[in-house]
Parts: sequence; C-alpha cells; structure tokens
Amino acid sequence: MEDRDLVWHFSGFPEGKLALVSLPDLLFTELLPYIDDLDELKVTLLVLWRLAQRRAEVAPWITRAELLADPHVGKALEGDLETALDRALSRAVVRGTLLRVTWKRADGRTELRLLANGPRGRMTARALERGVEPTQAEAVTRPNIFVLYEQNIGPLTALLSEELREAEESYPIAWIEDAFRESVLQNKRSWKYILAILERWQSEGRHEIDRRDSQTDGRRYIEGEYGDLIQH
Repeated sequence: MEDRDLVWHFSGFPEGKLALVSLPDLLFTELLPYIDDLDELKVTLLVLWRLAQRRAEVAPWITRAELLADPHVGKALEGDLETALDRALSRAVVRGTLLRVTWKRADGRTELRLLANGPRGRMTARALERGVEPTQAEAVTRPNIFVLYEQNIGPLTALLSEELREAEESYPIAWIEDAFRESVLQNKRSWKYILAILERWQSEGRHEIDRRDSQTDGRRYIEGEYGDLIQH
C-alpha cells in the first residue's frame, strides 16, 4: 500500500484572504521538538487556536466542556473522547504549555478551565485561584495597540513598535485601552507612563486597585511612583 493511501488528502489553501492565527515562536522552537504524543500535540494546537480567537476578551480561557463539544476535537482524537482529551490535557499541563484551574460556578457546579501559560493566562489563573473571576468580554472589533499609540501619542518608531507588540501579547486589549485613556485624562501622553500603569495592574491586581482608587481623587497617577516619569 502506497503512502498516499494512508492519509487524508488536503486540497490546499484557497485563494483570497484567509483568517490567520498568531502563535508564539517558542511553540515551534521550545515545545514542538519535545512533544512526542500525537494527541497532546493536536489538543495543544486546538486549545491555542481557540484561545487566539478570544484575544479581545479580558480573561481568555476555554473549558473542558467546550472542548468536548468542539467537533474539531472530536475529529482529532480517536477512541473514547473524554479519556483521550483528559490524557492529552494532563500531558500539556504537566509539560507547562497549558494551565488548568477548577472553578466553582454560581449554580454550584464546577468546571475545568484551560489557559495558555503566558503572562495573561498566569495572571488570570492567579485571580481565579483567589476566587476572583475576571470578566469575559464579548469578542468585538477593537483598535490595536499601534492605532491607539498613533491616535493618542504620536508617530511610531521601529524600536517602540516591538515594545508595543510585546505589551499587546502580555495584557488584555481592554486594559491597554484604559491605560491609554488614563494617560490622556492625566495629560501624561507617554508610553513609559502607560506601561507603568499596566505593570501596576498586573502586579497588584486590577480589581483591587480599582476599589482603592475609587476612594481617591483623579490625581492617583500624577503623584507617587508615576509622578517622575519622563515623557518621550
């Protein structure tokens, strides 16, 4: 039997504009060479694909139930679906590709939530483990970080573009929008100032800061640790 009889044949990518998925380089250089289980590889790629579709959300995760109901997962795995999925997810979690958090819902039921092991996923997982549920916003069309910078601060440089790209990968776009808005309100139109706000929200918790800041006046970012930031 020839090799062509053993595989399903793909007809090729069609002409025209195709939807693209952004995946980190390290997936191919640091993970792919060591993933020796086909189900783990398939589930890892499918989970990252589904999470990439939720970039606009504040706290992107996908549940085990959603994966079980996903027809792409059903086609990718052989044998008992639940057994194969749980095994593949466990391998991805042990490897460090994915994070797994058990969450108790308002109706008393528990659900298993899967997140990518990146800055935003780790930040969300810590919040869930503290019993804080970040809001999942509906996926909407939003301006990207480069548009926000040019509209609110000025022309981009090549060096700064890379910094903005890293920030867009690390923080929810809703946070980035709010940080730009805060910089405009305080007349501190500086990327250094905006990044300091994002870093503070990440290290101290956005919700906790919002509660504290509601008891202070609008000068909370002018004084203190942000007061001496230099605009550029």
